[in-house]
Amino acid sequence: MKRFLLLLALLPVLFLAGTADAVDRVPLTIVTADGRSHEFAVEVADNAEARGRGLMFREALADDHGMLFVFPRRQRIAMWMRNTPLPLDMLFIGQDGTVSSIHERAVPYSEETIVSRKRVRYVLEVIGGTVDRLGLAVGDRIDSPAIP
Repeated sequence: MKRFLLLLALLPVLFLAGTADAVDRVPLTIVTADGRSHEFAVEVADNAEARGRGLMFREALADDHGMLFVFPRRQRIAMWMRNTPLPLDMLFIGQDGTVSSIHERAVPYSEETIVSRKRVRYVLEVIGGTVDRLGLAVGDRIDSPAIP
């Protein structure tokens, strides 16, 4: 009986452990000024709870994955790296899907605020070094079903 009760107590933990990688992602394409396209699969943080959690505590992020933060209106956005062990590149994106500013290689665990230079509606976080590796720049275009 004790084993049965222990198994019942562990079922939620086992279920969650088995679904930890089952995250919904949407496609996102970055089109550079010279017409090159770079495909990503991104998680969408479109509510206050998801935006607050972001990529905290993530130990790994594939080169072609990321997180797209969707804000309810255009505003100056302030981000930080609290509890985030990975270096990240942040692309600040305007209402029209155009990259308006970039912050490269945000320092893991830093509580320094990283602020968009302009009012934006979206922020894309990818693994640090992606901007340099792909030659991304201000003015590049972001296409995704998450950006109407």
